[in-house]
Amino acid sequence: MIKEAAIGVLAVGILGTSYWGYTEHKAKNEIKVQAENNYQRAFHELTYELDLLHDKIGDTLAMKSKSSISPALVEVWGITSQAHSNVGQLPLRLLPINNTEEFLTDIGDFSYRTAVRDLDKEPLTENEYAKLQKLYENSADIQGEIRKVQHMVFENKLRWMDVELAYAKDQNPKNNAIIDGFKTVEKNVMTYSDANTDPSLTDFKVNRSNLANVKGEKVTKEQAIDIAKKFLELNSTAQIKAQLTGEKLKDRYYTLEIREPKTNSEICMDITEKGGYPVWVIDSRAIKPQKVDLNQASINGLKFLERNKFSNMELTESSQYDTVGVFTYVSKQDGVRIYPESVTMKIALDDGSIVGFSSRNYLSAFAKRTIPKPKISVEQARNNINSNIKIMEERKAIILNKLNQEVLCYEFVGIRGNDTYQVFINADTGMEEQIKKLNVLVENYD
Repeated sequence: MIKEAAIGVLAVGILGTSYWGYTEHKAKNEIKVQAENNYQRAFHELTYELDLLHDKIGDTLAMKSKSSISPALVEVWGITSQAHSNVGQLPLRLLPINNTEEFLTDIGDFSYRTAVRDLDKEPLTENEYAKLQKLYENSADIQGEIRKVQHMVFENKLRWMDVELAYAKDQNPKNNAIIDGFKTVEKNVMTYSDANTDPSLTDFKVNRSNLANVKGEKVTKEQAIDIAKKFLELNSTAQIKAQLTGEKLKDRYYTLEIREPKTNSEICMDITEKGGYPVWVIDSRAIKPQKVDLNQASINGLKFLERNKFSNMELTESSQYDTVGVFTYVSKQDGVRIYPESVTMKIALDDGSIVGFSSRNYLSAFAKRTIPKPKISVEQARNNINSNIKIMEERKAIILNKLNQEVLCYEFVGIRGNDTYQVFINADTGMEEQIKKLNVLVENYD
């Protein structure tokens, strides 16, 4: 009887294990199918967008009316943005396709910059028409190559999941039709991308995708651990593990896992191999009820930055989420705020300690700049502000515009009703570059 019962339990166990294995296998397959569908959608949308891009540039070349050219170029800009988005969704992260992405960026930048200016006062020049013609011809080349890849995908029923698996097994996979097709696209784009690049744009482009350009000597794993101890003021009991990641990439960094037994904290941190700069910190400790106000927390954040040699920083924005304050600080040079050089921090409002830190924007944008003189006065810039906004502060600032160019602006902070706004007016053209509603909890303008 006992034997029969044991056999019954064993049978149920085997059936249960089999069912669990089946459901897990089914779930994994469903995830793979969903991923493949997303890859296929992004690729075929990209193919369609490159067709459309070529046609729309051609339409622009055929137009005579200035009132038609501007909206047409805005449409071209929108298509390049969508194409960029779809390229980013493909499993090509280890395939160097920067020339293709740069080419799309050049088309988008040129189109947007031309579309937003007054073409009645500044019509397209002969050089700009020639550039459009060249972009039209080159976009046809890319269109044709991508169409070849699409044909191979259809003809041979190729799967994008195989591309991902190929990269998982080998950093430089060979004999994959999709990868080889995109390498051909990249090679062809390389032959004409330099000729198309607009010097007025490349001088101002800032690479925010990585930290390859940070300065300094390489640090060892042991040095990275010492940097973490000093940066976070860790106790001697802290247990730290460090691992170098991104070994095939230019912007390599150490990922540190830190356990602090005294505070029961688990901290994750990234430090660049070159220069040993802290990039990112997150402390997952439990936060107790609030005892520190937002103003005091912001002061703590500024002191933390000063102690760690982030000099001339200024608080620009703050907000509160439950018992955590989130603060953004930017650097100042010659009295001018440099918004691209920003540091974001999370500060616990139970004791005012730092529980989150990100300096990626600061490190990727950091530079000694020659700040130009504005071409218009602050009074002229103020006249371009909506009269319903009561201006409380004004200063000069450098921001990134929609073309990812650094531009000198007059920054105005003002109130309208119960809302606070930040308005940036281009210090050369008087154009409104940006307007933003602020969560201002540190300063009060009443």
